[in-house]
Amino acid sequence: MITSASGWRKVFAISGDENDNTAQISENDKILSGIAAEVFADYIIERTSSPTVILGQDTRPTGKAICEAMLKVLVSKNINVKYPGFIAAPEIMAYGKNASGFIYISASHNPIGHNGIKFGLDDGGVLNGTENAKLVKALNEKCASQSEIERIKAILNERKSPKTANFPEEAHDESNEVIAKSQKSKVEAKQAYLSFSKEVISATADKSSQDALFSKIKQGISENPLGIIADMNGSARTLSIDKAVFKDAGISYYGLNDEPGKIVHAIIPEPENLIWCAREMEKLQGEGHTEVKFGYMPDCDGDRGNIVFWNEKTKKAEVLKAQEVFALSVLSELSYMKYLDEVTGGDCSKNLAVAANCPTSMRIDEVTKAFGAKLFRAEVGEANVVNLARKKRSEGFTVRILGEGSNGGNITHPAAVRDPLNTIFALVKLLVLRDSENGGKKVRGLFHIWCDSQNLPYNNDFTLCDVIETLPVYCTTGVAEERAILKIKTTDHSVLKANFQKIFEEEWNCKKSELSSKYSIEGYEAIGTNGTEETRNLSDYSKNGKGGLKILFTGKNKEPLAYIWMRGSGTEPVFRVLCDVKGNNSAEEHDLLEWERAMILKADNL
Repeated sequence: MITSASGWRKVFAISGDENDNTAQISENDKILSGIAAEVFADYIIERTSSPTVILGQDTRPTGKAICEAMLKVLVSKNINVKYPGFIAAPEIMAYGKNASGFIYISASHNPIGHNGIKFGLDDGGVLNGTENAKLVKALNEKCASQSEIERIKAILNERKSPKTANFPEEAHDESNEVIAKSQKSKVEAKQAYLSFSKEVISATADKSSQDALFSKIKQGISENPLGIIADMNGSARTLSIDKAVFKDAGISYYGLNDEPGKIVHAIIPEPENLIWCAREMEKLQGEGHTEVKFGYMPDCDGDRGNIVFWNEKTKKAEVLKAQEVFALSVLSELSYMKYLDEVTGGDCSKNLAVAANCPTSMRIDEVTKAFGAKLFRAEVGEANVVNLARKKRSEGFTVRILGEGSNGGNITHPAAVRDPLNTIFALVKLLVLRDSENGGKKVRGLFHIWCDSQNLPYNNDFTLCDVIETLPVYCTTGVAEERAILKIKTTDHSVLKANFQKIFEEEWNCKKSELSSKYSIEGYEAIGTNGTEETRNLSDYSKNGKGGLKILFTGKNKEPLAYIWMRGSGTEPVFRVLCDVKGNNSAEEHDLLEWERAMILKADNL
């Protein structure tokens, strides 16, 4: 089992085949699940004397067996457990704010035979690296003890005596009581999530201000109808609040593959799997549903959703690249903070900042700079970005939006997890909140604010296509491309990176003239990210360890032109690489990435 802060994952399918959709798991994996539950139970009991824990799952077939094992152990520790069953990741984290903590069974976008475990407290996010390390240590100790294994095995196989005389022939099991109340827990979860989502979308906990925003959105959509299609692909979002929250905003909703657990195609929401959503959008447009402008497909746990949009110019449904989705979301939310200042006369945009992961495209540097906002980068991993944002808020920055541009989606404060609803509503606000008047004073719309920051002409009659065309242009490797993944033998990444440094520095001296003449590259800087820390001008690459390593290429005035990046995955046995190039130069992106791949493979063989 890989035990990173982003989640503990392995293939749970009993066959060991990562693409097997069986619901069966081995006896050993039931015991492993029970041990993991006890580790968290001990952790949470230390924090509070009467803990309540939310236990939920995405719609993977093996989730039920894992939950059943965990539930038996949790109730044996006298923990009050609420089990809403199938639940999206953002939903359980919103619901978990009213509990001591949560356990979520999911492997996110991994293939269907995988599954995993995420732990969190009442702050709406997963445990950070330091706290996760405590659980991993306890897990390893228990898994190494035969007596602990036998004890957990006994709990899982235990038959309890009747609770009352009313059940003389049926063994009482408290875990069955928890399951019997699952529908009530699900209703509570949806209510908590709906309330929290409105707070996130509006950037305020004030109900009247939330209602005012949704009323304004609804009014705008009544004048320019908007419809959204969701390819749920059998995910946990099939039973969530999506339809209800769109209805409140006056947005028409069309569901596709919306039967829970009926996963009809690959789970990862990358372009090759967004084609079903795009086809359905074109079908609906052809049938006269011209209001359908957006579509999205979540992954199995429903925290990530990339976007399809209707291109008014080509008259086709097109997939937005992950980096573009994040850039548009950042553009929208930073504009929204400026907009709130104009509406309220407040200082919502004071000390604006954005937190992003290391391989987020440099287009974000340009977007944040346009708004006078600071950009901070963390190592890959949602927990790293969330914790960096928290750190910067404690230093006085307003971090409204954060995320991993390389993976798509965004995290909008006060949420601490990606959520396709927040991504969609960032785009909705961008389109709907246009120039208006407030008390006789003219208020600029979100896109107008962005255009002014770029000294671009503005027309109040615009489409999403017009907005996309104003984004800084970059050519970036997609994380799901075959080129972005390497299999390596070296398990010690410090050794691999030391070897890479030696090779890179030798090859740089040979290639720098060519790089200068072809791509105007005159220099470079090595940058490392580990957790929430970024190290500039890294002189010893080996000190980066398992973190993210970036080689930033610069021009004659030290301006950033391109970068290559590498990092071993924390949740999959692969080594990831990526290249980002300013401008629409796919040949340069291809050349630099191939050079990086060749150097890494050479380093792996030293």
